[in-house]
Amino acid sequence: MKILYFLVLIVAFTGFSQTQKYSVTNLDLNTEYPHFGLMKIGQDKLLLTSYKLDKKGRPKKVQGMPVLTIYQGAISNKGNLTNLVPLLFNEEQYLVNITSATISSNGKKLYITTRYHYKNKPKGNFNMENFHIEVGQYKEGVGWTNFKVLPFCIPKYSYAHPALSKDGKTLYFIANIKGGRDTTRGGSDIFKVDILDDDSYSEPKNLGSKVNSYSREMFPFLDENSTLYFASNRPGGFGGYDIYKSDLDKDGNYMKAEKLPKPLNSIKDDFSLITFDGGNSGYLSSKRPKGKGDDDIYYFKKN
Repeated sequence: MKILYFLVLIVAFTGFSQTQKYSVTNLDLNTEYPHFGLMKIGQDKLLLTSYKLDKKGRPKKVQGMPVLTIYQGAISNKGNLTNLVPLLFNEEQYLVNITSATISSNGKKLYITTRYHYKNKPKGNFNMENFHIEVGQYKEGVGWTNFKVLPFCIPKYSYAHPALSKDGKTLYFIANIKGGRDTTRGGSDIFKVDILDDDSYSEPKNLGSKVNSYSREMFPFLDENSTLYFASNRPGGFGGYDIYKSDLDKDGNYMKAEKLPKPLNSIKDDFSLITFDGGNSGYLSSKRPKGKGDDDIYYFKKN
């Protein structure tokens, strides 16, 4: 009995210490609608994805389906998001659904995930359900406009979830590219391209087996130290998608990804993690139990 009691104490203490490492709070802005696709803007703002709403607060629809768009919010001292407003897009660009986005450090470029439409669809056969990445610029009085499909996006593959390195010289994203040395291992992998001085791009490079798996990798994010955070539904997780991180080694290569502990992860889908304050705080999206609806945004802080 003494041995059993001792083991119970060890398990209880281990569980308590793990769950107490971080506090996680559901934000006031969450509703029954999804909120995800988080990305930093400096140290006091962020982007997120949710439904475009009409004046009565109901989702706008196209062909019967709710339309996703990008919002910008400001971070309060207590971690709440305030002044949440949709980004202004030039309506002539016909961007019906935007599922994720990131802004360059100088604020001049916006990279978005979207689908082709009748004005820019490529010639020949391709899957209309595939996503691709476009880049646009801001024009006063018009909004974000002049979007162009990034040249490395091949229509028969899908590309999504753009994220920039701190210096703005490398673009990370997910894709399901097949063939060659940098083929996708699973349903989607994380790739990167160099952004060159003439605004051209290198060929996509797969981050390799220490990051990617034979499952799906989603929503990459790079912190100020170039640590990579992402979500994956690979085996061995707590349930659904879990959040992982990978640090750079001395040669600039990403080391084997590590699963983050609870309560950053849960038994349901967890993804879209971004960090502030050297990783001591940040935000993530989750469909964990006791949420307010669909994907909710949570503020986390290290205790």
